[in-house]
Amino acid sequence: MKKLIIQMPCYNEEGTLAIALQALPRRIPGIDVVEWLIINDGSTDRTMEVARANGVDHIVDLGTHQGLASGFIAGLDAGLRAGADIIVNTDADNQYNADDIPKLIQPILDGEAEIVVGARPISEIEHFSPLKKTLQGLGSWVVLAASGTDVADAPSGFRAMSRKAAMQLNVFSHYTYTLETIIQAGQKNIAIQSVPIRTNGYLRPSRLMKSMRAYIQRSVLTILRIFITYKPMRFFLTIGTVPFAIGTIIGLRWLWLFIAEEGTRARVPSLILAAILILIGVQLWIFGVVADVIAVNRKLLEEIQLRVKRIEYGAAGQEARKHLVVTVPAMPSRT
Repeated sequence: MKKLIIQMPCYNEEGTLAIALQALPRRIPGIDVVEWLIINDGSTDRTMEVARANGVDHIVDLGTHQGLASGFIAGLDAGLRAGADIIVNTDADNQYNADDIPKLIQPILDGEAEIVVGARPISEIEHFSPLKKTLQGLGSWVVLAASGTDVADAPSGFRAMSRKAAMQLNVFSHYTYTLETIIQAGQKNIAIQSVPIRTNGYLRPSRLMKSMRAYIQRSVLTILRIFITYKPMRFFLTIGTVPFAIGTIIGLRWLWLFIAEEGTRARVPSLILAAILILIGVQLWIFGVVADVIAVNRKLLEEIQLRVKRIEYGAAGQEARKHLVVTVPAMPSRT
């Protein structure tokens, strides 16, 4: 029996949650059971009451506001404990068209992918500014470079994951999970695909983008952290090569002038600057080697974590930490 759980991270979503829930399917070809799961990320409005009134099957209450990434991981944990074979993540603002969920999970059902990301028609979304569209494209390019995957819309939160893939995902960022999880999939050789999906009308402003300046700052920091975490050798070799190359050029210039002028002028400041830049470059390369060793240890720990999860999320593990998931009565199923 295949079970699909559709999860929605929520933070003060009483105005849009009912619309998003009413659009979700209860029956999907190839799936025996469809359940809905809400992650309440410290909402101070009537989000939980709206969720219960609209027949959600599970509610995970984080207690305090912890951010989108924490809510996403908490949802995966609860979904796995509830026995999900496939988990679909979508937004409570009804941004994504729920009618595309069957298309989203089909590659997983066909055994072609473990993670499927819905690719929005970015150029056609009217409320996205030209700058935001550019940043969305930049994020996808960074993910392609860092992971080796071909995901058309990396920042998209509309995605499906198999049970196997969900157990392997970790998120270290408190801001968002979208880029990091795709890069992890590439690093761990998890099969991933993109499928084109539709979007709905604009209901509310993005919670992630309080201002364009803040969005750019957080996006840049997230990208840098991703490279440092998952491509440490490449990152430090790249930035270390810049001062090393400049220092080498200055040093060769000093040597040429010293020989040509037969040492009549010492040019000590140039020599000192060259030495400093070369040392900085070499030191950054050493950081890369150390970070790469740490990355190897992280991979070993992730393998241990995966083995523990397989045991924990088994038949016996589903009874553990049951207090984290509040099960509410399901409303009558509808097609």
